[in-house]
Amino acid sequence: AGPAMTLQNHPLKERLGSIEWLLLLATLCLVVIGVAFISSARTSAEMAEDYSLFRQFYFKQLIFAGMGLSAAVLINLLDYHSLARWSLVFYWACIGILLLVPLIGVSAGGATRWINLGLFNFQPSELAKLAFIFMLASFLARPDQELRTVGNFWKAIGMMVLPFIIILKEPDLGSALIFIPVGLVMMFVGNIPLRYLAKLVGGAALLIALVLVDVLFAPKALQFIQLENYQKQRLMVYFGLDFAPENATEAERRAARQLQEEKSYQVRQALITVGSGGLRGKGWRQGSQTLYGYLPPGAAHNDFIFSVIAEQKGFIGSATVIVLYGVILFTGIRIASQARDRLGKLLAVGVVTLVFSHVFINIGMNIRLMPVTGVPLPLLSYGGTSVIVSLLAIGVLHNVHLYRRAY
Repeated sequence: AGPAMTLQNHPLKERLGSIEWLLLLATLCLVVIGVAFISSARTSAEMAEDYSLFRQFYFKQLIFAGMGLSAAVLINLLDYHSLARWSLVFYWACIGILLLVPLIGVSAGGATRWINLGLFNFQPSELAKLAFIFMLASFLARPDQELRTVGNFWKAIGMMVLPFIIILKEPDLGSALIFIPVGLVMMFVGNIPLRYLAKLVGGAALLIALVLVDVLFAPKALQFIQLENYQKQRLMVYFGLDFAPENATEAERRAARQLQEEKSYQVRQALITVGSGGLRGKGWRQGSQTLYGYLPPGAAHNDFIFSVIAEQKGFIGSATVIVLYGVILFTGIRIASQARDRLGKLLAVGVVTLVFSHVFINIGMNIRLMPVTGVPLPLLSYGGTSVIVSLLAIGVLHNVHLYRRAY
């Protein structure tokens, strides 16, 4: 092949014609919906407070979205091959930052996951997901015969396991788990031998089963894996297990029931909030569950933003959000199928799997199909790092589309 051409050599009309407008429109719609419902995810007491514009969550989200969109545009000025050359530096820089989090990070809710940057708390685990996609895609873009060696298979596993363990220690189980489906799907598409993947999936399933038995049923003194209390309680709530041990006294049982009520409060209220919207919803800023603080105010604008939308815009609003995500995902699959080479296909597949995993886990959490893990809903949940990285990831997806014929 001749030297790489860049879109700068193409006339403006042709460049504009190369834009994937459906992907862009769906993304912008979700950003606008996110800002609108972050604004509406406030209690009546919060609305009565005279906060300045710069302290409003929705205004901060607008700034984050502007930063993310700008970064997404800039990332499309270079083709993905040029970006992938820096994948090793990008990946190890993120690993280094993750290792620094326990030393310089900000703690909240028993976890240390953020670094205070002034404007917002930066969460390195979000950026590490994108770095991992670049690193693994670059590694798997090698010839098939090299991927059939056991050594290269274990190198790919190591790339996935390293950030998984570091993030799990923060602790942030939800973000750590995202690396597993992203890594497995990319390895499958990258032609890692199925016999290796089958053994890996089987071993992982067995390991998860053993971990659940160990955490949920083994006496604390004999447990091999020690989770934080709140993590174990979330799992117990999800599986409907009694908080009281079998030999508990009546007083202990009453205390355990009260604790169980407290720990299951969020998921119960989220489910009530989703169901209360009906077909058309109660109207923007009119949801009583949100307005009167039944849906926990500290989580309504981030982890449970889908519940807010479902209450205020009902089934129609919820379905609209899911359709918009579907447009992004199916457009991403089409981009992957049309990619010029394996690197482009793997990058697109990685981003699609990342977005799908976040959407599936977060919406499942809101309707009690998944345990509460703190995984944000891309482009909708409040959060600086989340929205910026989500837009960057979609920028990478569009980059693969934009440069599919540039060689």
